[in-house]
Amino acid sequence: MREGLTYNDVLLVPKYSDIATRKSLSTQTRLSRRITLNTPIVSANMDTVTEAKMATRMAELGGIGIIHRFLTIEQQVAQVARVKRSHNFFISDPYTMRENATLAEVRAEILNRGVNSFLVINESGRLAGMLTPRDLLFEDDSNLLVSELMTPFEKLVVKTVEPGAQIDYEEARTLLRKHRLEKLPLIYADRQIAGLITSKDIHKRMEYPLAVKDAAGRLLVGAAVGVKNDYLERAGELVKAGVDVLVIDIAHGHSKYLIETLSDLKSNYPQVDIIAGNVATAAATRDLILAGADAIKVGVGPGSTCSTRIVTGSGVPQLTAVFDSRSEALKHNVPIIADGGVRTSGDIVKALAAGAESVMLGGMIAGCEESPGLTRIKDGQKVKILRGMASFDAAMNRQTSEAGYSVDLDAYVPEGIETVSPYKGFVTEIVAQLIGGVRSGMSYLGARTIAEMEEKAEFIRMSNAGWNESVPHAKG
Repeated sequence: MREGLTYNDVLLVPKYSDIATRKSLSTQTRLSRRITLNTPIVSANMDTVTEAKMATRMAELGGIGIIHRFLTIEQQVAQVARVKRSHNFFISDPYTMRENATLAEVRAEILNRGVNSFLVINESGRLAGMLTPRDLLFEDDSNLLVSELMTPFEKLVVKTVEPGAQIDYEEARTLLRKHRLEKLPLIYADRQIAGLITSKDIHKRMEYPLAVKDAAGRLLVGAAVGVKNDYLERAGELVKAGVDVLVIDIAHGHSKYLIETLSDLKSNYPQVDIIAGNVATAAATRDLILAGADAIKVGVGPGSTCSTRIVTGSGVPQLTAVFDSRSEALKHNVPIIADGGVRTSGDIVKALAAGAESVMLGGMIAGCEESPGLTRIKDGQKVKILRGMASFDAAMNRQTSEAGYSVDLDAYVPEGIETVSPYKGFVTEIVAQLIGGVRSGMSYLGARTIAEMEEKAEFIRMSNAGWNESVPHAKG
């Protein structure tokens, strides 16, 4: 019987370093075979962690968010679409409203799409005006028509373009500065809409230099699917919406169901990378890679809201799981994602040094402003709900969100819990602290890249006394 280790069982031995400044270190890494991140952090596909707001911010910070699957297909697709539209200095298909639509219809679309401005079209589909928040100020009559509220075409500054013409970033920035505009509609000679340029998107590009984007300049985003019922239809709609990576979401990934699902998805959508898991062994990693996985999610039972190991008696301590999975993934040049067990930035450093190319976070970033759900007050403190995806409450939610999903809740054995997370503010601050810790860890190993950190890593085991010595123990 061999012994399994987790993050608190080990330390990294410091090495000679000639690093003058930690800002010079690169945290660029692979998420999957074809996707590169600038920050090795992935927000978990949990319904209390990642929807559009969290996924958008994670991509802006150089990581990526995985939209959870406990939504209807339409809702999940809408979440992906929101992320994809959040950064785009040239919007090729801007949202439009008919000039004979009512204010009530406009406000419904604002809630539905998460935007507050529209280009207005006439019956022929030609640009008739623009509707912005200032046009709606103090308007209470829900029967007012858009044509009565909008800024008409004659008062707009527009740019006429030729079909197929390309506008690059610098040209877009110059046009907005020249005309002192927030939004510049692009039209063809017949006033059909060619696109939209916004100053907000130009500013975002400057504000988030690490943002990860696709070839069209849109933020990267992932989404989860299951292994039963509507998974193929769901995946198809997500691909149409522009999703960059799919995650097959199943607690025990070394299974026939996952391998069959993976085969189906790779056959139908070869252009999209697929992350498979969760697993905890080299054998499982090998089988999923041979079935076509583009990245492997490693972790059975270490999550903050997971009780799998207690309920089932199964699992592998997370550091050993990462080591074992990496040993097989390395043979195929497929990255692994360490999912769960991370409590500090030091744990992230250990996971990356052990061979993971990114880490998935749930509990650490739950409770942020960007995480789904409303803040509540408990014992005088602001909190948000946090629950595991194998919890009883998550199973109840799946009854309504997944087509064909049915479970006998009286006989259901949960492998997760529901709890609350203290409200933590904006995730930007948390990620900044975590990546600062990662850079510090890299400097202690004399490593300028994550790959070099793995090469230089030397782990040493420590006793409980060693752990007690490691944590702050000064008396206040």
